[in-house]
Amino acid sequence: MTTNLAKYKDPSKWHPFLRGVAAFGSAEAFTRVIRLGAIIVIARQISAELLGTAALALSIFELVRVLSNVGIGQRIIIATNQEVEAISLSARRLFMFVCGAVGIVQLAVASLLWLVFDQHEAAGMLAVLALVYVFMPGGLVPIFRAMRAQRMGAVAKVAAIQNGVDCLLTLALVIVWPSAWAIVLPKLLTAPIWLILAKGTYNWRADHSVVAAPIERFQQFGLAVLGTEITIAARQHGDKLLVGAMLGTEALGLYYFAYNAGLGITQSFVSACNAVLFPHLAGKSAEHLESEFRRSFWLGLAVLLPLVAAQALLAPFYVPVVFGNKWAAAIPILVMLTAAAIPLYVGSLLGARYRALGRPLAETSLATLATCAALIGLALGAHTSVVGAAAGFSFGLALVLILSALLHFSAQPSQHHTTLKEPPHA
Repeated sequence: MTTNLAKYKDPSKWHPFLRGVAAFGSAEAFTRVIRLGAIIVIARQISAELLGTAALALSIFELVRVLSNVGIGQRIIIATNQEVEAISLSARRLFMFVCGAVGIVQLAVASLLWLVFDQHEAAGMLAVLALVYVFMPGGLVPIFRAMRAQRMGAVAKVAAIQNGVDCLLTLALVIVWPSAWAIVLPKLLTAPIWLILAKGTYNWRADHSVVAAPIERFQQFGLAVLGTEITIAARQHGDKLLVGAMLGTEALGLYYFAYNAGLGITQSFVSACNAVLFPHLAGKSAEHLESEFRRSFWLGLAVLLPLVAAQALLAPFYVPVVFGNKWAAAIPILVMLTAAAIPLYVGSLLGARYRALGRPLAETSLATLATCAALIGLALGAHTSVVGAAAGFSFGLALVLILSALLHFSAQPSQHHTTLKEPPHA
């Protein structure tokens, strides 16, 4: 008994998936403490309408930024030891090209907002945020090399520090300048900090004596990963655009608050599980991949379920006390969105499994179905109220993703093994 307790007290003896999630989780806990303070101040200093304006700019920014996720980093993670330097050299050049192209697209969208939709403030924010792409290329190869080397603690630290500084800057700006800009500007101001920290995660310098890998080496993940990321971004940010279009800016402000104070918290855990699981499975042989996936899936779910239950059940008590009575109307929205964390977790881990198997198109199909179901559910629910929109969003996700998990786990293990491919660097 004492031996078993000692095993759980010593993190080095934990399951690798739990160690990785713990690294992200501890870093995220630091971020959440600071972000909670920022949300409290924002909720008390800024109206729902101003918050809706910031939400519009940030949602479009995130939708455009997803175009930079074309599977380049995933190709680094699954690269063999023999090809990793050549892959990394090509990846650096591709990151520079892709980020430059996405920055131009974002400026074009900002111009469209200004000239056609008369959204001058949101357009200005979007144009300023295009400068983020100047800093991104230099840090992406080290980040993915660190993930490939299972240095999850170092990667998590980068995100925690950047998000923490983001929240502190937001807090300071909201106090002295209560406006939508106070929420948006820190995203740019923290970009140089991210670059410096990202380079420190892995000591990598381009080896020009190596012949760069041909572009064809990236085709396995390119379009499929981009398709997945686009559909996920459409789900994560398209919901807010739909709410704003169908119910107005004030309703969008309530929804945006509920999303960040509710689902935003558990979504961080879901993202951490996905980030850890893919590199963990990518190095496994075909015989062990499925058993490792199942073990990791149930371990993560055992942590998530109590978090979701506590957050939903306690929302009527902590929202008025922490954020103020004016946000009491957002409580049922928060509860509905919090429930969406469970199907999102299921879909995220199934997607990591598909990538590790070299089947990114299967992940794209699943993400597309889930996004369509969620947004259709939201649009139908929005005809009743913003609470109905949140309920429809969560129900649509559950319908597709939980059903997919049930079908997966009800299949015989032998049926899974017949579809496995040997990992590229096994």
